[in-house]
Amino acid sequence: MARRYGGTHSPGAVASAGIGPAVHPVGARANLMFVPPVLLALSSLGGGPVVLVAGLLGAATWTLGTWLLRDGLRAEAAYAARKVARRPALPRKILAAALAGLGTALAASTGVAGLLGAGLYGVAAAGLHIAAFGIDPLRDKRIEGVDSFQQDRVARVVDDAEAYLEDMAAEIGRLRDRALTARVAAFQSTARGMIRTVQEDPRDLTGARKFLGVYLMGARDATAKYADLAERRAAPEARADYVELLDDLERNFADRTQKLLADDRNAMDIEMKVLRDRLARDR
Repeated sequence: MARRYGGTHSPGAVASAGIGPAVHPVGARANLMFVPPVLLALSSLGGGPVVLVAGLLGAATWTLGTWLLRDGLRAEAAYAARKVARRPALPRKILAAALAGLGTALAASTGVAGLLGAGLYGVAAAGLHIAAFGIDPLRDKRIEGVDSFQQDRVARVVDDAEAYLEDMAAEIGRLRDRALTARVAAFQSTARGMIRTVQEDPRDLTGARKFLGVYLMGARDATAKYADLAERRAAPEARADYVELLDDLERNFADRTQKLLADDRNAMDIEMKVLRDRLARDR
């Protein structure tokens, strides 16, 4: 059955306010890192048992490093997008560079360079890897003037909230339904507006924690259940109920975010009034 074309500028398309097209953090350079291990494995097939084993071990090590690199780039992009963030627990990009060096050393160990030369090739490969892709963030990202305990709480809540949103997108993506995918993307944009508000002022966490935790978890679970049902059979009533749920969630998230912003403005007005009173008394 033909599908109606839909895009950002198409009639009925859902636009994300202030949100442009997302650039995937794993670029072509990282994906090209899968090519050398394939070539290494193929070239080692006719070189005898020692060359074969060394080549396959090098290819496997290099492939594992590439997977770690891709995960590291995703983690770095998430870190860069947040105002409050914890450094990645596992330095994937650094480990990827080490594995690239080890894979290169294994590949070169059976050649004329010898063990010392193979080691030097490995060091050079690791250095070039770091020069090309950099290293992982090594420190937490914090806001000045806010205590570490509060910022750690915000970082944990934001990590969980982003995971729920990503799970929602993955679940609804199984259906290949453009309209629903766009509808979920619009809700994600609204939810991330609340996330940004909390990141800018961690004191808002108390008012937003239930939304970013319980409500997003429920939205993720509801999305998974609807996707399971829709994959088995057509369910127009369930689809309508799911869209209505997204409408209610988006409206409530938007209202709560506006309330948080209004509370911030009220608090600022009170602080300014107190400051003016103090200045008037000091004159």
